[in-house]
Amino acid sequence: MHDFDALITDRLRAIDASGIRRVFDLAASLKDPINLSIGQPDFDVPKEVKRAAADAMQQGVNRYTQTQGLANLREKITAQLAAEFPDTLGPSLDAGDSSVLITSGVSGGLLLALLTCVQPGDEVLIPDPYFVMYKHLVTLAGGTPVFVDTYPDFQLTPELLAPHVTDRTKLLLFNSPSNPTGVVAPEDVAAGLAAFCAERGVLMLSDEIYDVFQYTGGERFPSPLHACPDVMLLRGFSKTYAMTGWRLGYAVGPTPVLEQMTKLQQYTFVCAPSMVQVAGALALDVDVSEHVDAYRRKRDRVVATLSPHFELTAPGGAFYAFPKVPEPLGLTGTQFVERAIERNVLVIPGNVFSNCDTHFRLSYACADDALERGLEVLVGLAEGR
Repeated sequence: MHDFDALITDRLRAIDASGIRRVFDLAASLKDPINLSIGQPDFDVPKEVKRAAADAMQQGVNRYTQTQGLANLREKITAQLAAEFPDTLGPSLDAGDSSVLITSGVSGGLLLALLTCVQPGDEVLIPDPYFVMYKHLVTLAGGTPVFVDTYPDFQLTPELLAPHVTDRTKLLLFNSPSNPTGVVAPEDVAAGLAAFCAERGVLMLSDEIYDVFQYTGGERFPSPLHACPDVMLLRGFSKTYAMTGWRLGYAVGPTPVLEQMTKLQQYTFVCAPSMVQVAGALALDVDVSEHVDAYRRKRDRVVATLSPHFELTAPGGAFYAFPKVPEPLGLTGTQFVERAIERNVLVIPGNVFSNCDTHFRLSYACADDALERGLEVLVGLAEGR
């Protein structure tokens, strides 16, 4: 008789089930809940992008592509990046070489980067709060997550990082705009972090999946890549074009690392879906400013409604807010979320994204009427009603 449990590795046992999934299980009996938990856009993939994918399938674009990705998609990405980062990337980008790797979503890029760079004994710096996947991917790669507390304003700085750097520190996972807080690092902060990592030989992975959803103004998106060419940049199509289920992203970074990531992709993902790559090339020309403006208005509504009742760092991007549960209630984040679910509102407890259980995450990627009803319930809970 097989003992199948004995087949499971220690690294998989060290990964627990998603706390988000537990919330969904708790809410399974609800009828038509007010869902402020979903981390994906509430608009659909643009029609022309869907049509491009369908046409590609009909025309036979259903086979493997080059591991690096389709040439025309890489050409469009390199042209955009060269224009956006003329000082750091412009001189070196070449769509014909290994400058850009098309990945199966940013999640796929993260996995490839961590498996390429992290081995047992290595440490990876993770700002807390963090995207739920980060610590588990580090564990899967055999590394040790090292959490850097960024409460209460959620701004990571070199001063916060410095005490956590050791001779085993390999990477920094940096996410701006942030999931779950929505915080955006200003350009000077991002540049300072990039310089800090470069000076210490720490690779900075900049997860910029929410790059277009930023509401802080300024002439350009405050990426650390503006300051340092050695940053590993990860971007994708899931949030910008609502292509969450299509699995398309890309990575740009130091050539030796990217070459090894490409080799690893050969033996794992093989390539990103071919017809999705065709559609992605078209998507890069689609104007999504209408959706960005809509989320900016939703963000403003969330801040105006919740700030009088919750301690809330105003989100500068993405489509999340991360309020603190009012202390007079005497509730943890999990307990507050349980009460919200009892009132038919789905939000996520902060300990899903953090070593602390004092906050909760809400997503405002939803219809305006649902957002209004959900905010009304949350304010009532804050007031003890």
